[in-house]
Amino acid sequence: MHKDLIDDRFGRFREIPLALAQQGHNVTGLCLSYENKPQGSICDGPVAWKSINASRLKIPGIAKFIFEAFRLTKRSDIIWACSDSFYGVIGCIVGRVCNLPIVFDIYDNFDGFLVAKIPIARQFYHWTIRRSDAITCLSPSFARLLQEKYRRSKCVYPLEFAVRKDLFKPLDKIRCRQSLGLSPDARIVGTAGGLFKSRDVHLLIEAFTQLSGKHADLQLVLAGPLDKELSIPTDDRVHYLGNLPFERMPELMNCLDVAVVCYANDEFGKYCFPQKTREFMACDIPVIAANVGGLQELLKNYPEWLYEPGDVQSLMDVLERRLSDRRTEYPSLPSWNDLAQSLEQIMLKVLQARE
Repeated sequence: MHKDLIDDRFGRFREIPLALAQQGHNVTGLCLSYENKPQGSICDGPVAWKSINASRLKIPGIAKFIFEAFRLTKRSDIIWACSDSFYGVIGCIVGRVCNLPIVFDIYDNFDGFLVAKIPIARQFYHWTIRRSDAITCLSPSFARLLQEKYRRSKCVYPLEFAVRKDLFKPLDKIRCRQSLGLSPDARIVGTAGGLFKSRDVHLLIEAFTQLSGKHADLQLVLAGPLDKELSIPTDDRVHYLGNLPFERMPELMNCLDVAVVCYANDEFGKYCFPQKTREFMACDIPVIAANVGGLQELLKNYPEWLYEPGDVQSLMDVLERRLSDRRTEYPSLPSWNDLAQSLEQIMLKVLQARE
């Protein structure tokens, strides 16, 4: 996610353990850094983290990480293995050797990751899917994929992404626009996150280019890491704000009149969970999105807010209608505490099954 769990205090792997600890559980986290960072014990509120550097040669650091994982099992009841397939495999092996239950968190389609494409690593990943006591995964559509592709039908639980409601909330639009140097009077559409051609962000640029001739007050705002294959037009009405700090994302979102969530109808789009969509919703911003995967499920009650992926004309039509239809009667959004409570129940079921 281009963020560091320890340094940036960011993301799923930080927020859910933190919420579990705040509910009274004794939570210890172990992470491996691929960069040279301070090592050792780090306290993040009630969670005791330990960070180990992989080192330049990698193998000694990984061996130290595995040794520490074995050591932690002596005072643990259950393992939640996160981040990518590599850590799921390690967690499953440690759990099997130490007779400790393991819950494997698949927050993305790991089959598309580089590690999972290595033949032996791929086999270990599939073994981990079959042998873990339970799996938490990013969406109901991915849970169905696990059932169909890996024949894993039991103990698979969608555990999606939540929103930090202390950050993502409605803010004063004019002040947010002033803070980011945007026009207070324009109608602004845009998106945030990975600006990659593979995610069809270029369709949003094409749609804006065509609609801007019809709507003189329309402007486009983009923020996030930029794909080299994506070309942003040089235009006074197009604003690329770069990769904004996480804390400023609510400002950007509250600048928008319509937020557009772009995804292609591919393996990534079908099974990812669009975290930014829920953050837009938490800011009470009108949203439109590609009619694919988790977006389709999230907006199933609002089909008029979905455009057909890969279809510029469909995107233009839905975007133009949404500039007038400003409804935001979104369902209640889960907090990280809600997801921690769900994970707690999953872990209790796993522990009871072991009795």
